[in-house]
Amino acid sequence: MRVTQSGLDLNLLVALDVLIEESSVSGAAARLHLSEPAMSRTLGRIRKALGDPVLVRAGRTMVPTPHALAVHGEVRAVVERARGVFLSGGKVDLRALSRTFTVLAQDTLAAISGPALFARIAREAPGVRLRFLMESHVDGPFLREGAADLEVGVIDTRSPEVRREHLYDDRMVGVVRPGHPLLEGEITPARFAAADHVTVSRRGRTEGPVDSALAELGLSRRVVGSVGTLPSSLFLLLGSDLVGLASLRTHPLTEPLGLRTFRVPLPLPPLSFGMAWHPRHDADPAHAWLRGCFRQLAREEAPEGDGGNPLFPVPPSG
Repeated sequence: MRVTQSGLDLNLLVALDVLIEESSVSGAAARLHLSEPAMSRTLGRIRKALGDPVLVRAGRTMVPTPHALAVHGEVRAVVERARGVFLSGGKVDLRALSRTFTVLAQDTLAAISGPALFARIAREAPGVRLRFLMESHVDGPFLREGAADLEVGVIDTRSPEVRREHLYDDRMVGVVRPGHPLLEGEITPARFAAADHVTVSRRGRTEGPVDSALAELGLSRRVVGSVGTLPSSLFLLLGSDLVGLASLRTHPLTEPLGLRTFRVPLPLPPLSFGMAWHPRHDADPAHAWLRGCFRQLAREEAPEGDGGNPLFPVPPSG
């Protein structure tokens, strides 16, 4: 911002962060508890300071300019650091907290954990809003740039500046429609490999640990396609003879659809799920509370093993 040091107003940064996020003057005004005229005046000050319109009209809506999008990550980072400076003794009044957290995760997480998570937010921090962002097909420095406050899932980032915490290990299970031919008898590696498969991959990958395990046995499978999310794959499986994969903890999605899960007859490595965040959030008690929410969910949603568990119905023998 082209602002002299004596005229620097950090409130403009807070407003800019919210304006870009909401892409709406009225939405930003509601978030910041301001009137729309006051928010419009603030936008005018920001435009003058940046030398950029920030938000421009696109039909009936407004969209951020390329420059606004380019600086948003830096603005978010500065706002978060400033918030940390003024925290009192590592404590936060959750009932009075007004804040939006952005979580980067698969939509499966929102579908399974969302109800309990939003219920807890309503009880403990009703002023908090939670935004789930889909994982992109390309990797980016979302945590470092402030585009996301927390990442939850299979954390594969190698960035040394990112904090990582393991939450739980899960494992893959096979998924098919009721009455699928594969369920008629023992599911051997050869029968499993002979079926037509569909994969779930945000990058469109059609190979993975299953193929490596099959190769060790001299087998290979035929993957006929790939979809970007697990829920879309489940509806695809429900109406076809394709074979898919899911994790053990996704039974709240597979069970209501009547889909059948089975043990994959291969020695597959466990799926390690965790969360990651930028170190600037380490001392932020509100962020620590959010991490605690996901920690508790990880404990509460753990399956009770697989021995005799209905998640793993024994296929008919004949």
